[in-house]
Amino acid sequence: MAKRYGGKFSPDPDSSEVEAPQTRPVEASFRGRAPARHAARINILFLLPLLILPTVFFRPVSEMITDFAGGAVLLLAAWLLRDGVRAEDAYNERKVARRPAIPRKIFASVLTGAGVGLLVFGGQWTVLNAGLVGVLAGALHLFSFGLDPLKDKGMDGVNRFQTERIAKKVEAAEAMLEAMHDAIGRTGDRQLVSRVEAFQATARDMFRTVEDDPRDLTQARKYLTVYLQGARDATIKYVDLHGTARDYSARSDYLSLLNDLETNFAARTQKMLLSDRGDLDVEIEVLRDRLNRETLHIDTQGQ
Repeated sequence: MAKRYGGKFSPDPDSSEVEAPQTRPVEASFRGRAPARHAARINILFLLPLLILPTVFFRPVSEMITDFAGGAVLLLAAWLLRDGVRAEDAYNERKVARRPAIPRKIFASVLTGAGVGLLVFGGQWTVLNAGLVGVLAGALHLFSFGLDPLKDKGMDGVNRFQTERIAKKVEAAEAMLEAMHDAIGRTGDRQLVSRVEAFQATARDMFRTVEDDPRDLTQARKYLTVYLQGARDATIKYVDLHGTARDYSARSDYLSLLNDLETNFAARTQKMLLSDRGDLDVEIEVLRDRLNRETLHIDTQGQ
């Protein structure tokens, strides 16, 4: 029977050379993920300013500068819009979140109007016409993509200090997860990218649990800070090592680390959920006991 050749210097080392840990199914990495909104339209907005290039160099210098300025402003608007949509998606995913510090989508609409106005003005139109077309373009942009979130979410009627502390912790944890994903993406290893994404989904389950019940923050604090920071640092160090030498034993160790992290995060999340259920059961029993005593008291008075 034919046997596939493999060794420690092969792209896929033989299992006898390096024993890889058992990994979870790749489809787990897509759990809880939604497709990027407006991705196609945003990509088109990045391409539209490039349409001026074939003709801009054959125009007078003043018009060429105006057209270049308009194109640059439109590119900046597209970049702000992309970041604004990402910030809005992150805001919508969380149950407790602060509004974005910078209203990127609104700024993108203003810059779109300014960029279109400059391009129209560069075409030897009057200032009034350029201004009207720019205002129309900005209004249509704002209508198409909407406003940024302008209010904090999940902070009404509760301890604001506690909810703000949770929001800050979750934001910092999300930043570390994104740093892990960005770092591992540089390796080009799709299996590792999928495993990191699966771990991200598990960690975000913990984030949502903490947001549902702020009392769980005490149990999860070490996971949101120490363990995630260690995971991020280990990922960056592995990527640096991967860039200098293909160490498959290090890859195996890193996969084992991801498995351990995911298992422990999932176990802690489940424990917090069970604790919350236990607290609910206690509250129900106490309430039932009070109702029973109140009913007995009413019956005694009636007699």
